[in-house]
Amino acid sequence: MALQAVKGMYDILPDRMRKFEHVDNLFKYFLELYGYELTKTPIVEYTKVFQKDNDTSDMVTKEMFTFTMNHKDSLTLRPEGTAGIIRSFIQNKLYSGELPVKLGYIGEMFRYERPQKGRQRQFTQLGIEALGEKNPLLDAEVIALGYSFVKTLGLKAISVCINTLGDNSSRMAYRQALKAYFEQYRDLLCLDCQNRLDKNPLRILDCKIDHDKEFMANAPKISDYLSAEAKAYFDAVLAGLDLLNIPYVIDESLVRGLDYYTDTVFEVKSTHEASGAQSTIFGGGRYDSLVEEMGGPDMSGIGFAIGEERLILLGEAEGIFEEEKPSLDVYVIDLLASDPYVLKVATALRNNGYKTEVNYKKRSLKAQFKSAERFKARFIAIIGEDERNDMTVTLKDSLDKSQVILRFDELLEYLDEKIGD
Repeated sequence: MALQAVKGMYDILPDRMRKFEHVDNLFKYFLELYGYELTKTPIVEYTKVFQKDNDTSDMVTKEMFTFTMNHKDSLTLRPEGTAGIIRSFIQNKLYSGELPVKLGYIGEMFRYERPQKGRQRQFTQLGIEALGEKNPLLDAEVIALGYSFVKTLGLKAISVCINTLGDNSSRMAYRQALKAYFEQYRDLLCLDCQNRLDKNPLRILDCKIDHDKEFMANAPKISDYLSAEAKAYFDAVLAGLDLLNIPYVIDESLVRGLDYYTDTVFEVKSTHEASGAQSTIFGGGRYDSLVEEMGGPDMSGIGFAIGEERLILLGEAEGIFEEEKPSLDVYVIDLLASDPYVLKVATALRNNGYKTEVNYKKRSLKAQFKSAERFKARFIAIIGEDERNDMTVTLKDSLDKSQVILRFDELLEYLDEKIGD
């Protein structure tokens, strides 16, 4: 039996890889526009980078790939990007410079969960983190970056959902209200939410199992427990989005899946029929205590992450990607059965920036012309005995069907004139 990829891991073949590259390049463009610098952290971190005290998130409790090295150190394949960025921010004392520090990343993440369309055990995340300052306009700017990126990519069916979890005093008051409310329904909660009730009742609002139960509709709302400061902050974020003409919906059930968020949380979702259950394009929020909890100074941060596979699936559903293979500048037809002169011509073309492919298989002239067509080559260079003996190339233009015989030392100048026109 032939070997297979590990369950939940998959190959990115060339046709899809071109889509990844297109998305990555556009994302890098937006990073530069907004003043973010690309960074990279290790795929493997110490487990404690991701595992916080009393963390009840599914990611930490169920989904991490964790192993022990030398029977001593607990290590984890990174399941998300933020914690590693914070660790790097602290370790390298990036907080000592100009603030906020604005970092972007593109990388593979790993979560042990049931593989499904748009949700694999190995996946790629695009993300940003703005660290060291707390300002509602910065929150609006972070959302604007992600929103502008996916709109420019071509997605049209999107909706911005936003909420606030409030400051520490708001969260404590809300936490007590939720705990008191859900206590009367403890036996009706799933086992995970029964555990969350004691540790972090806000996470019950994010439960996929209990979400549609009747008592969930009457749960206390965070808006009733916001401090004056937290309410003013959230109002300022919304005013920033209004100023930028970014439409949004306030969703008071939105708490996000990780326990470290405070104040602003948001998700940008697809409303396209193809999105199904996997409708979130990207999401994130602000975190006031995470930097300090990981050993750094008392500094706030905000960021978001985008699942690239899901983004590409949605892009395919909306028809935003070109399906054609990239065209070649020159396809070299070899009628000599691997003569070194063929490689000499191809190398000269490549060294001067022309995308070039060579026929390496003993085939008829007709079959090689068909390959040139499949590659959508602009020019076809034909090399036989006469060309080798005379140090020439027969060059055919696939656009106007003209054909010329050129000396080797004329070839590059001729192509510069033709392709440059």
